[in-house]
Amino acid sequence: MRWLTLILVALIALLQYSLWLGKGSWLRVWQVDQQVKAQKATNQSLQARNASLDAEVRDLKQGYSAIEERARSELGMIKQDEVFFQVLEEPKPAAPSATPHPPPKGSVRH
Repeated sequence: MRWLTLILVALIALLQYSLWLGKGSWLRVWQVDQQVKAQKATNQSLQARNASLDAEVRDLKQGYSAIEERARSELGMIKQDEVFFQVLEEPKPAAPSATPHPPPKGSVRH
């Protein structure tokens, strides 16, 4: 009877080993689940990026206003017979320094 108990305990231990530490263990399932969640988050951000790129491509294919806007902003292009004005702001004068400058070396102060 004692041998039978030892054999049954050994069989249970072998079954438990594969459940906890084997190829399809709970730990491995948890790791794969974490990887799946991370991949889903990555996929979702990439789908949003793809949707915005798709909308931009459709906009560029349908009308000339998007193409014109890009040519103006990215390439600095203007239409024929169009006058381009560029307004430049004057640089602000530097604030006067509050500390007086020391006299140059070798000069005598009276």
